[in-house]
Amino acid sequence: MTETIASEPAGSAHVDDEPRPGRWLALAVLVLAVLLVGVDATVLGLATPFLSEDLRPSGTQLLWIGDIYSFVIAGLLVSMGSLGDRIGRKKLLLIGSVGFGAMSVLAAYASTPEMMIAARALQGVAGATLMPSTLALIRNLFHDPKERSLAIGIWGAMASAGMAVGPVLGGFLLGHFWWGSVFLINLPVMALLVAVGARVIPESRNPDPGPWDIPSVLLALVGIVAVVYAIKEAAVEGYRWDIALAAVIGVLTLLVFVRRQLTLASPLLNMKLFHHRGFSGAVLADLLTILGLSGLVFFLSQFLQMVQLRSPLNAGLTELPAAIGAVGAGLAAGWVARRLSVRIVVAGGLAVVGLSLVGCTTLHGDTGTAALCLILFVVGIGAGFSFTVTADVILSSVPKEEAGAASAVSETAYELGAALGIALLGSIVTGIYRGFATPPGVPAPTADAARESLGGAFEAARHLPADQAAALMKAAQDSFVAGVDVAAGVGAAVLLAAAVAAWFLLRGQELANSPAPPPTAALSPAAQEPGHGSGSAAGGPAERP
Repeated sequence: MTETIASEPAGSAHVDDEPRPGRWLALAVLVLAVLLVGVDATVLGLATPFLSEDLRPSGTQLLWIGDIYSFVIAGLLVSMGSLGDRIGRKKLLLIGSVGFGAMSVLAAYASTPEMMIAARALQGVAGATLMPSTLALIRNLFHDPKERSLAIGIWGAMASAGMAVGPVLGGFLLGHFWWGSVFLINLPVMALLVAVGARVIPESRNPDPGPWDIPSVLLALVGIVAVVYAIKEAAVEGYRWDIALAAVIGVLTLLVFVRRQLTLASPLLNMKLFHHRGFSGAVLADLLTILGLSGLVFFLSQFLQMVQLRSPLNAGLTELPAAIGAVGAGLAAGWVARRLSVRIVVAGGLAVVGLSLVGCTTLHGDTGTAALCLILFVVGIGAGFSFTVTADVILSSVPKEEAGAASAVSETAYELGAALGIALLGSIVTGIYRGFATPPGVPAPTADAARESLGGAFEAARHLPADQAAALMKAAQDSFVAGVDVAAGVGAAVLLAAAVAAWFLLRGQELANSPAPPPTAALSPAAQEPGHGSGSAAGGPAERP
């Protein structure tokens, strides 16, 4: 027997569950923010070689430029999602959009690695307001489960489209302008979002939210950033007392955060959300999936441009099939999950991605475009199915009053997984890369510079005789590819483990096919028992005992 649980507050008006006029136009505006985040995530990878040449960051600084955005956004997402529930999700979205545009200008004109790291960190502060707000507004715009699944599919498809547009648009800009132009493309999108969104997006908030707990905000930020910092530094530098201290501080801070949430009348994050097995399973699946993919994706653009010597535009077009596959799968995911099951679609999608990454363990400098496109297309299909369905499960598992906090948990898993993936898998690539032997006669300072990063090797080779330069670049490229191959194998193992976890944790989880009964309907005794999806929103996923 399948059971759908209505958990709207008693006495709420039934008209709240009627379809909102103009909801599809509002969705079109909301996905502009998603498109922007997708573009911003991918153009940085393409711009890395140009940025490295201009700013000359060290290998560690280059990793910080890549993942500081994720560190900050992961630490603030829960706080910002909860803030949106309190002050209004539309208001927070518009404020964050203006801030994101301003920080994009700062990044575009960064003149030192430190300035770029600071600009990316401030982008993370503004970016933490965007994704939870868009998903929470979708939860409140679409009450019919089938419509909501389609809306989430469009939301996910636009994120994938952003990742597709990013490399192509970024490749065009990098071919004609300086690297800072890839950040300035954010400005017209932000301007359109603010101008149109202010008129067509309806405001929504928790009608009785309670105070925003500042100590909880600080605890979440310090705890997550400290833990991720410790993992990153341990992966790169090995274990030292200061790294261990950071890890201990982070874990203890997060434990204090959890204990505080359990005692507050109006917690920043309702820990009871994690009692829902489908919610917890979907969050874990997202975190592991992004962890397995992100490090490889971060280095893929460098592989295409610095190993295969493709132009930025050619590299962007080569990556395009991944987004095409994800867009198609995302739009069909809700329909397929209702005809098969949630766990078949999610676990199957993750297994497909994992097996595709196994194919990436044989990458070499001569790998053809057709083989690369096929692998990336299959990765996109698997990721599109799994991410869209897990987003639907997460968003529909909570009352709409807590949609912002739930969306923030989903995005925290995504961003934390991305930061950890870049830190761990990126460190594998960097560690293997730095072990290559330089040709005889290369001065020690030049060899040290070449081992900092592949971009550093290109710069170092410019100051050597032609024969030495060619030998140095060949050694550096071969070592880089060896690191990417190992990272792909580790990523494949993580994805296959995520598929197994999803298969067990999402057992019995289904997407609802129709709106829930009127909110005045009383919960059945079974619905109030732990393990039967307590806390599930009206119209949300059902759990089959």
